[in-house]
Amino acid sequence: MVRIGNGYDVHELGCGIDLWIGGIKINHNKGAIAHSDGDVLIHAICDALLGAAALKDIGQHFPDSEMQYKNIDSKILLKKTVDLLAEKNCFIVNIDSVICLQQPKINSYIDEMQKCLAKIMNIDVDRISIKATTTEKLGFVGREEGIAAHAVALIEKK
Repeated sequence: MVRIGNGYDVHELGCGIDLWIGGIKINHNKGAIAHSDGDVLIHAICDALLGAAALKDIGQHFPDSEMQYKNIDSKILLKKTVDLLAEKNCFIVNIDSVICLQQPKINSYIDEMQKCLAKIMNIDVDRISIKATTTEKLGFVGREEGIAAHAVALIEKK
């Protein structure tokens, strides 16, 4: 059986914080304000995978009310999510995602993000699509107040 899931995450941006997207540290003067490292792309992918497997959402498994997840590297959360899917005999077919960010431009980081995520999820790089867009200076993303990511995951349940 093939199943699809959708994920979305958003974080406010603040000065003097590291910016992590897709498991990669991005050179910028602002980063995501979050309980974890604020990696919106990984969080959206986790939600898409969990949704496809009908395993609720990232907040159910890794709540921001628990100190064990304070400042956690989101790559760890993704690995734990992949392990949860494997326990349910669910395997990743592909991921399609988009990052919404006005600045900085991140196209030069996408290949590195794909390699990082593929390694964590134990899938081929060509099964991960990452796109980047601005909001043409509209809304909280356009005003550089925040960052958002959308992800869709296709999984196969054996």
